[in-house]
Amino acid sequence: MADNSNKKPAGLAEKKANRRGAARLAAVQALYQMDIAGAGINDIFAEFESHWLGNEVEGDTYLPAEAAFFRDVVSGVVRDQKKLDPLIDEALSKGWPLKRIEAILRAVLRAGAYELEHRKDVPGRVVVSEYVDVANAFVDREETGMVNAVLDQIGRQFRGDEFGR
Repeated sequence: MADNSNKKPAGLAEKKANRRGAARLAAVQALYQMDIAGAGINDIFAEFESHWLGNEVEGDTYLPAEAAFFRDVVSGVVRDQKKLDPLIDEALSKGWPLKRIEAILRAVLRAGAYELEHRKDVPGRVVVSEYVDVANAFVDREETGMVNAVLDQIGRQFRGDEFGR
């Protein structure tokens, strides 16, 4: 008989991953709303935490999200945006500065860049993959390829050992 005493209950890792994935999606939506509507961070936190995260809105059910992770990504992007934007600009193709990119893609790239730089508890390739998935919810395949390429380049900058510089 095998010793399974060190194993985590089945599904525990998946539940955490799903809650983080939902937090990433919500963070991108919040950053987009802040960019487009000029909403403040406190209003965004209140709105998302009371009306969106884990609720049904206009017929769509939003997964429960890890609220602390959501807050960290949104507040981190807001705090570090002046540092993140030049990094993203540098990784984008020449002639396509960040300001020319759709607002939803700006939000995805900013959130992904923030997480690659600051959330060392999450493997870099997981960060890239998760934000490609988030982008896939909003844009076509060509643009998700751009998200992958840009975040991969930023990942190599911050976590070269993980990305095989």
